[in-house]
Amino acid sequence: MKDYLAETASQTAGPYVHIGLAPEAAGFHIFEKNFGPVLTNSHTEGERITLEGRVFDGSGTPVRDVLLEIWQANAAGRYHHPADHQQEKRLDNDFRGWGRGCSDFDSGVWRFETIKPGAVVGRDGRLMAPHVNLWIVARGINIGLNTRMYFSDEQDANQRDPVLNLIEWEVRRNTLIGQREQRGNEVVYRFDIHLQGEAETVFFDL
Repeated sequence: MKDYLAETASQTAGPYVHIGLAPEAAGFHIFEKNFGPVLTNSHTEGERITLEGRVFDGSGTPVRDVLLEIWQANAAGRYHHPADHQQEKRLDNDFRGWGRGCSDFDSGVWRFETIKPGAVVGRDGRLMAPHVNLWIVARGINIGLNTRMYFSDEQDANQRDPVLNLIEWEVRRNTLIGQREQRGNEVVYRFDIHLQGEAETVFFDL
């Protein structure tokens, strides 16, 4: 009779994600420079906006230990990356286009302070609507999830966007639209992410 070794127990991403990637959110001040949720400074070009939302699990419960990263073009529609060959568009050296943040451990709300991106020419030469790329990880998520947020006030551009049009069910495209709100002088785009369920957000296999 053959002896079989017992299967090693698995473990999803836990609190060490925050300690290693966003230590200040976990109460640790161990790095001289931390990557945070504020992507702008006083010289950054473009319309200042705030992205805000929560991540919900399949039962509709807010997930309160989420780590998110965003990557976006500048106001002219150019990425701060050597692989972006849109040389005709200006490069804003005061905008790196990348940020990392965590949801609030009590409310589950995440926020980024950034600018509204311009339209980007895709690899196939077609123009994409203004959008922000998001990467999400938390306990219970073994592999980080990739999605996009488009802007509710860019309806015409959204209708022509080649990526949105890849989503066969049109109603599912609505899960990628951030809703614009005016809160005093602050422009906020509300974007809730649903991991499962009827309102599940569209995720991309990159």
